[in-house]
Amino acid sequence: MKKGMSAVYPGSFDPPTNGHLDIIARSSHLFPEIIVAVTDNVNKKHIFSLQERINLLRKSIKHLNNVSVLSFSGLLAVYLNEIQSFILIRGLRAISDFEYEFQMALMNRKLNRKIETVFLIPDRAYTFLSSSMVKEIAMLGGDTADFVPECVEKELKERVLSLSKDKYAK
Repeated sequence: MKKGMSAVYPGSFDPPTNGHLDIIARSSHLFPEIIVAVTDNVNKKHIFSLQERINLLRKSIKHLNNVSVLSFSGLLAVYLNEIQSFILIRGLRAISDFEYEFQMALMNRKLNRKIETVFLIPDRAYTFLSSSMVKEIAMLGGDTADFVPECVEKELKERVLSLSKDKYAK
């Protein structure tokens, strides 16, 4: 591995979960620098703005000295070329993730031959966890404390309360 080589962990992180943090922490031991690259996924309905997600991630990973949180838009392959980082980190929770992630890895490599994708399997405690599930649990009044960092749980409760008030105000 080249000195100073950074790896990029891209995603929408809406909200950041303990599963995301597990992948980030474990990646931080494998690479000299990790860039958590936050984007708006047009196929998802976000409950937190891009800046809010960045702030939540920064609060959640402040103890990791070699991890930074940035945003990007557009094609990931173009972004990686712009920042001259060609290692992608992706988490695989289950077999069902593999096909999609495999296709994305091949497409990214087709768009830029320098890109290599490293797959990490999260801790067993997080293999079932997704941001979508966490949002649904929160929206239905469930407890998310085991699934997200404390700072995210607090913001998530406030956001769900705010969305509920807006829904009934109409």
